[in-house]
Parts: sequence; C-alpha cells; structure tokens
Amino acid sequence: MVLHHPKSPPKVTSPRYGQYLLDRGIISASQLLWAQGQLIQTSLLLGDVLVSAGILSNETQQEHYANWLGLERYPSPNLNHDPALLNRFDPHRCLQMQVLPLWQEAGVTHLAVAHPEQFRPDALRADLHPSNCKLYLGPRSCIQDTLIAHQGPRLCHAASHRTALDHSCRRWGQRPLRRTLGLASVPLFILVALSIAPLLVLASLTCWAIFTQAVASLTKSLALLAHLGRNTKAKPLPTTAPSLSISILVPLYKEPEVLPALIQRLSRLDYPRELMEVLVLLEECDHATREVIEQIALPDWIRPLVVPDGTPRTKPRAMNYALDVCEGEVIGIYDAEDAPAPDQLRQVAHAMTDAPSDLAGVQGVLDYYNAGRNWIARCFTIEYASWFRLILPGMRRLGFAIPLGGTTVFCRRDALLRVGGWDAHNVTEDADLGIRLARFGYRVELLPSTTEEEANCRPLPWVRQRSRWLKGYLATYLVHMRQPIRLFRDLGPRQFLGVQLHFITALSQFFLAPLLWSFWLVPLGLSHPLEAVVPPIALTLLAAGFITVELLTITIGIIATRAAHLRHLILWVPSLHLYYPMAVLAAYKALAELIFAPFYWDKTQHGISPPTQALRGSGQAAVAPRVELQPGGEGL
Repeated sequence: MVLHHPKSPPKVTSPRYGQYLLDRGIISASQLLWAQGQLIQTSLLLGDVLVSAGILSNETQQEHYANWLGLERYPSPNLNHDPALLNRFDPHRCLQMQVLPLWQEAGVTHLAVAHPEQFRPDALRADLHPSNCKLYLGPRSCIQDTLIAHQGPRLCHAASHRTALDHSCRRWGQRPLRRTLGLASVPLFILVALSIAPLLVLASLTCWAIFTQAVASLTKSLALLAHLGRNTKAKPLPTTAPSLSISILVPLYKEPEVLPALIQRLSRLDYPRELMEVLVLLEECDHATREVIEQIALPDWIRPLVVPDGTPRTKPRAMNYALDVCEGEVIGIYDAEDAPAPDQLRQVAHAMTDAPSDLAGVQGVLDYYNAGRNWIARCFTIEYASWFRLILPGMRRLGFAIPLGGTTVFCRRDALLRVGGWDAHNVTEDADLGIRLARFGYRVELLPSTTEEEANCRPLPWVRQRSRWLKGYLATYLVHMRQPIRLFRDLGPRQFLGVQLHFITALSQFFLAPLLWSFWLVPLGLSHPLEAVVPPIALTLLAAGFITVELLTITIGIIATRAAHLRHLILWVPSLHLYYPMAVLAAYKALAELIFAPFYWDKTQHGISPPTQALRGSGQAAVAPRVELQPGGEGL
C-alpha cells in the first residue's frame, strides 16, 4: 500500500469498500444502504458497523478489508515483531493509535495498524514518513495484547505516574519520614497544648467548630436555595440516534460474586452497541474473579482487561492503565454493584454532544437499591439523596468546583489525558479529579439520571469505607493547597472560595463534632465544661443554634426524599443525628492512616445485599434477572 501526504487519508485505486463488498456478493444492497445510514450519524468505519450488526464476523471483515486495501494481515506465519524496536516507541501512543511496530529493514519501518486509512506516521513519531513505512492490517485486540505483553512495566509505571507530581500525593512516598512527622505534628501539638492549657485550647477548638458549622450551614442553605430556584422542567431526549462513542470502565477486585448481575445490568443499557465498549478491569493477582469471568460468554462489547500487578494497587491506577486502551470519545466509570438507568448513556450523549469545549463531563445521581435493608442503609440513602439531589446541584449553580463521585462519572477522553488522568496514589481519586479539572479550566455538570448501587449497611465496613473517603478528602485538600496562590490563580476567586468552604468545613465538622455535641448538655440541664468562661446566655443561644442546624439537616433530608421511591424514608430523617457519630470514628481512623499509611486502600466489599429491583429512577420496578454460570461459558 502506498501512502501519500501524512495529513491526508491514503489514496487507494480500489473501489470504495462498501461497493467492493457489494460487487462480490458479500453484503446485499439493503444492508449496505442501512450501514451507510449509520455512518452518516457516527464516526465509525463501515467494517465496524457491519460487525456490530452481525452482518459480518470480525474475521471475515478483516479478511475482506485487507484484500480491499491490498495489505498483508498480521499476525501470520511470515510476520513477527522485534521486541527491541518496541522500546523505541511510546507505548501509550501506540495503544491510542492502535499501531504495533514490527521491525525495520533497509530504512523501512514495518507496522501493523488496525485502521490503515486513518494512520498518520508523523503522529506516531516525528521522524516517520509515509515513504519509509510499510503497513500491515492487524486486529485491534492482537495489537493491544502484544503491546501490553512487551511493554507492561512501562505501562504500569506510567499508570502510577500519569498525574503530574505537583498535583499528586505520590510525593509523600518519596519522603515518608518527613511526611509522617509533618502530618503527625498537628495532632501532637494539639495534645501537648491541651495538657498545658486545656481550657484555652478547648475554647479555641470549640470556637472554630462553631464557626465552621455556621459556615457549613450557610453554604448548605445557599446551595439549597440555588437548587430549589432551578428550572425543574425536564428536557426530552432527542429522537435522533446518538453519535458519541463511549467507553465504560468497571474496576473489580476480589468480587467474583457480583459479575453475573453486573453483566445483566450493563446489558440493559439502551445504547447502540457499535458506539459503546465496556472494559472490566481485573487485577493480575485476583485469580478468583478472573476464573469466574472466563466461565462467562461475554458479548463482544464487553471485554476483560488484566492490569499487571504493581503499586499502588488502587482503582485509579487500574483506570489509568486502561485509559490508553479505550476507544471512546467519552470515558465513563461504573462500580461493580451499579445498576444504571437504561437510558443513561443516551442522556450522556445528549448532554455532551456539541457541548462547549470547557465541559469536561457529567456526574450522574447515585441512589441505593437496598435502602430497606436496615437503619444504616436507610440513613445512607437519605445522606446520598441530600448530597446528589440538593447540595451538589446547588454547589454547581453557585459556580463552585464540585468533587466528583466514584461512579457514574463521564469525562471527555481528551480532557482526562490533558489533566493527567486519575491520581493513582489518592484513595479518593474522584474528588481530586473534580478539583483538578476545575484547575485546568473545565467544568462538570450534573446529569439527571440515576444509578442505583449497594449501600454499605454494616457498622464496621461503613466506618472503613468512610475513613477511606475522608482520608482522600484530607489528601486532596493538602495536595491542592501546597501552593495556595497558584490554586487561587487556577480556580479564580469563586471556585477557590468554594474549595475552602467545602473541604475545611466538612473535615472540621467530622473531627470536632464531639465538641459540638457537648452543648446538648445545656438543654438537658447539665453543666458544660466551658461554663466557667462562657456566659449562661451564650451557652443557651449556642444550644438553640445547634437545634436550628439539626432542623436544617432534617429539612434538607425531607426535601431530598420527596421522590416516590424515597418517601418511605422521611420518618427516618431525624435519626441522622444518631447516624453521623460513626463518621467521627471514621475521621480519626482516616487521620491515623493519612499519617502512617496514606496509600492504603480499605476495600469495600460488595454483594452483601444483592439487588432485587431494577431502577426505580426509570419509573418502574422490575426483578433483576439471574445469570447462571455454567462450565464452558454458556451462562449468558
């Protein structure tokens, strides 16, 4: 095959591919007309459409495509690759462009390419030119497998270091003693000060707790008012077919029991299969989950990707590893137990197609399908309803940068690459990504589509999960506040203020909550430790203020549970006062881990409460179908 100008598609003397297939009786005229209609709406190639529709098998399509292009196919017995040549190419760019360098001979570089008609040699490496390249047609899976097999260490290292050092907490691993002493100095100083001047320190901390509570309540009130003042009229989805390609990442770790239900839920997504792919990310050491997925006959739009073992073994590292393998224009994330609304991807495509360039992505609403399991599950559901249905949308309307959730996040691939993907060393990579996107001038909007997941409804696992979230919040704030002036310049006054209000008040409230609880002694007629320095009228007013804050929390909870499937939780809203003390235990566990084990990922175990209902957000409840696993992969 002869390539011409690198910025132009190759000129081929053969007839157009569709006509080529039609002339040889491989497809019918009606099939060609239908496929060409699909091409008008998408950026796909004809062969992809024909394979996705089941008109041609992948092997047959590859054979005819190679014949049409006049190219030899890779792999074949007389074609091999030189491992030494691979080291001279950027493996990430090779994966992104789906190119495998094979060997060099007489000044000519031989390359296996998945899409030869779109290949630009100079985009792969500046010193390559069409005149000194010879192409072979290779399937994407083969190219990816070979690159991963031979460039695994480089890809793993890059997955751990994709985020710039200034924006990552991995720097703490370079000087662990300095980090430990620096972080431990603050609580140590407070303890020493308490032993010297207990009343003064107690009064100072209490004043700070009262101040942050007042600020947090004001912020929640503003967010609530901003959200209630929105236009609630839902915009109908367009009737035209979507054209946005979406890749979904589903990281799993030691969760074989959730696989069958996960695949069934993903199969309910109403989106053109030729425009979506799902990558199930499996850790190399997770033999149990890998064995189970090998027994399942996966549809061609779902494929497992084994992430080589490395450090840190975290969800963001796995997603960084998969980022170059994805083909979609938009990258989405689901957790193992997620049950997304069937039309969710269509809503994503509607929100992001032809959107302004500063829109990096959208965040969906999270809900729980096991809210009736026990009291903790009910309170967790109320908490999430308040956050995702009121507070987070209100923060967005106030113009604040929003910390993202760990699932149902959809970001443009080019935006993710520009900001450095996910911080592999941050155990709350979602919140960090939301702030980092804002620093690069991007915004994330809220998507009015619901994903149901499993509420962590056991006390100790709940504390462990919440401690990981709070540790990540602490790490995120400390990382971005390394250079406050630079952060201010990146975010601007409004968003900088939003970061301070959100992170400082949230963290302060968890750590200092016991000081605020002490004021409940006043209405009970008991003495308060500060009554020697605080007038009785002030203590009474403070106690009244705390009651007002509780009423605000109850009001937000009641408004958040107005949806039909949440109304049964309204009576449980006042019990949130007894629910949040668990978060205080989690906060102190988070602080200890931040000092001594900042990169430790306290894994949340899923599958405790299997879903018995499909999405209520779609307006109907349905029994989740059961998938039977059978030997030989015949379960689906």
